[in-house]
Amino acid sequence: MTEHSILLAFILTAVAGLSTGIGSLIALIAKQTNTNFLCASLGFSAGIMLYVSFMEMIPQGKEELVLEFGEKMGSLYLILAFFAGIALINLIDFAIPKSLNPHEIQGVEDMNHKKSLKRTGLVVALSIAIHNFPEGIATFTSALSSLDVAIPITIAIAIHNIPEGIAVAVPIYHATGSKKKAFWLSFASGLAEPFGALIAYLFLLQFWTPAMNGVVLAAVSGIMVFISLDELLPSAEKYGKHHISIMGLVAGMALMAFSLYLFV
Repeated sequence: MTEHSILLAFILTAVAGLSTGIGSLIALIAKQTNTNFLCASLGFSAGIMLYVSFMEMIPQGKEELVLEFGEKMGSLYLILAFFAGIALINLIDFAIPKSLNPHEIQGVEDMNHKKSLKRTGLVVALSIAIHNFPEGIATFTSALSSLDVAIPITIAIAIHNIPEGIAVAVPIYHATGSKKKAFWLSFASGLAEPFGALIAYLFLLQFWTPAMNGVVLAAVSGIMVFISLDELLPSAEKYGKHHISIMGLVAGMALMAFSLYLFV
């Protein structure tokens, strides 16, 4: 693991996290959400996450755990780590009230009539920061494992952070009346992802072994599967037509499959 690979992992994590700023710009400038495009993009992001989780990260994680602990125990640790990742992100979602949850995505047009979304800007920014923290760890650790996997994951998380940025900017704008503050707080909340990467760097790398890599890959897969099924696909359905989200899902899977094939 070189300094160059660690630096690149930090850069990819920052790109994914700070894309919330793009969402906030859309919320503050656009008059209406392009629902079909957003629907397809969310499905596309889910397709990338699901394919890379089941076809690349879990098999790689299992291989490393089986080499370390044998077939039976290695498979058991893989299963436990996968569902631990799901439990972690589910616990975060459960702990944050629905009205403050940035994964409860709103459209740009909701800015005009969703008075119930008026909340203190800092509280909403904190909510998204809590959500983005484990995503930062996921992006960073996947980048350390394989750039072929990390770059599509970065794109997928960046896409999913754009509508999340909209959801954050809307209540902050209502709470403060300032578009500038709404943008900067939404943008800053994305810093939780590179902060998650920093925590992973400080506390995980000192224990980094092939077995640890296998556990992290399985846990990150669990996080991404949960995000895809609990957030991205339901949001895509809410924004647009069912078939558009499914076409986006298949397109994301196909892109991920061919990109992995080309770089084998």
